[in-house]
Amino acid sequence: MKLILRGHHLLCLKGFQGYGYDENFVENMTDVNVKRKQTATSIILTNSPDDICKACPNLKNGICINETQNEKIVNMDGEVLKKFEIDKEYNAVELFKKVDAIFNTKDSVSKICFNCIWHEKCLFYQKL
Repeated sequence: MKLILRGHHLLCLKGFQGYGYDENFVENMTDVNVKRKQTATSIILTNSPDDICKACPNLKNGICINETQNEKIVNMDGEVLKKFEIDKEYNAVELFKKVDAIFNTKDSVSKICFNCIWHEKCLFYQKL
């Protein structure tokens, strides 16, 4: 199994607990979250719409319909992707171990999570 994920979604998946924009989005996010925990899964990182975005009702023509939100999303991706190689194929389990080692304090995610509309409900953020 191969997943394509944008940078900030590496953190979103760690904190996901079933909230989302609609039922279709939540089902897709749940499916991706299960797959990313499997040793046979590989992940390619991107800074554009990914396997999670494809189910987002706000995605139109490859960007978020809210331009301000789209800019925030691109910036969040950039902050995460500074720590990784884009377009490289990673083993999912190993990649998330690296995520845990890099993003392990509120300070380490302040430029990413603070701009997220879900940060107050996110288990990943709340545990830091």
